[in-house]
Amino acid sequence: MYESITLSNGIRIVHQRVKSEVAHCCILINTGTRDESPRQHGMAHFTEHMLFKGTTKRKAYHLLNRMESVGGEVDAYTTKEETCVSSSFLVEFYDRAIELLNDIVFCSVFPQREVEKECDVIVDEINTYKDNPSENIFDEFESTMFANHPLGHNILGTKKSISKFRTDDFLGFVAQKYNTDQMVFCSIGDIDFRKLVRMCEKHFGENAAKFRSFERIPFAGFSQFNKVVKKKGIQSNTILGNYCYSYSEPKRVPMFLVSNILAGPGMNSRLNMQLREHHGLSYNIESNFTTYQDIGLFSIFFSSDSEKVDMAVDMIFRELDLLRTKAMGTLQLSRAKKQLIGQVAIEGSSNANLLFPTAKSFMNYGKVETFKETAALIESVTAQDIMEVANEIFVRDKFSSIKYL
Repeated sequence: MYESITLSNGIRIVHQRVKSEVAHCCILINTGTRDESPRQHGMAHFTEHMLFKGTTKRKAYHLLNRMESVGGEVDAYTTKEETCVSSSFLVEFYDRAIELLNDIVFCSVFPQREVEKECDVIVDEINTYKDNPSENIFDEFESTMFANHPLGHNILGTKKSISKFRTDDFLGFVAQKYNTDQMVFCSIGDIDFRKLVRMCEKHFGENAAKFRSFERIPFAGFSQFNKVVKKKGIQSNTILGNYCYSYSEPKRVPMFLVSNILAGPGMNSRLNMQLREHHGLSYNIESNFTTYQDIGLFSIFFSSDSEKVDMAVDMIFRELDLLRTKAMGTLQLSRAKKQLIGQVAIEGSSNANLLFPTAKSFMNYGKVETFKETAALIESVTAQDIMEVANEIFVRDKFSSIKYL
């Protein structure tokens, strides 16, 4: 059971008390790559790196050492729509962790000498992705699907764009985009909520309210494409997909179930059984359904020998057409639901794994669903629901693709 409160400056606090010697907390900021202007490509991710490079009272080493010296950890990540700074630590160090997260998010100074050094680090990160076709193809697919829109910005940016950033650029980005009413502090650990709130008020409460004054540009540039890119290497990589539902649409629930049925983590998924087990066409196949504020993206990725790509694609669409034309039987659907519910339960059995979904749920929906509520949503999906989303999304002529051959 979670408890929540909103501080006077708009920062929302959500906490779940659990019996454990280890606690986890994070600040989730509703700011990501889609909030960059055209000249800011890569700024959100670069800012996340620079948060650890010095504050008004600590140098980079002292920031990292603050939690690590007591056995804790500090980490961060950036996505298209969010930035997150987190920490895991022994329960006795709650106040230390909260104070540090506040220092990192609100007091970073972005020294120019550190900007220049970190630029080289991110260039190396960009090169690493480019050297890995099975990773790079996802970035190219999203960039093409969301071309000419902020959602199409590569999270890492480009060598050219990030080389132009200066200290004032970071200070301006944070001042405009790190809004207190768009922040959630999430905690999972063995601490009384009232005590936690007092710590949060002491540290986060000292920051002035800064409410969001801009709106995100909605995506409207739907397109369809099929690209073939010649790459050096033995194996080919293929990704195909279509636009899908946002995180506020009820149809996202049957869509998550359908994605899991097709090529979720289970070895018994339909596409894994067909392409790998029955025909030996691919070692690796997966489906992904990503939701954003106003749109979603469904995709299927697989690797194979070049001469087997077309055969594999045809086989995939035969499976997609089956979902469009043939209703799942009662037993078949029941098994699919139980499998997904079991996966959710296993993922949620770790407090560390619960932290980010809890924070994101509270950010997007203003509430946190219990496992029973999530299971009930999955159980409510009908065979008709699955056919409906399949017929809306799995239309071959609407699919786009990229093939690295």
